[in-house]
Amino acid sequence: MTISLILACLWALLATGIAIGPRRFHWPAAWGLIALGVPILGWVTYENGPVWGLVVLAGGMSVLRWPVIFLFRALRQPRDQAGE
Repeated sequence: MTISLILACLWALLATGIAIGPRRFHWPAAWGLIALGVPILGWVTYENGPVWGLVVLAGGMSVLRWPVIFLFRALRQPRDQAGE
């Protein structure tokens, strides 16, 4: 197993530990997990190929599902037109 996959597994364990913790820490920790997870995802994809990159991406999206849901909702909403 490569170092990048080991770090991705440690990221998942950290995310699980945060999920067990108090609810008031979830959103700040989610931003930290995103900031930490994006470079790990890129490294996994670079070192192990796109299939493993997609596997890690799917795992990360399943852990951080609410930020992803809010992102998709924001992208789907029609934007207000200025001056109308």
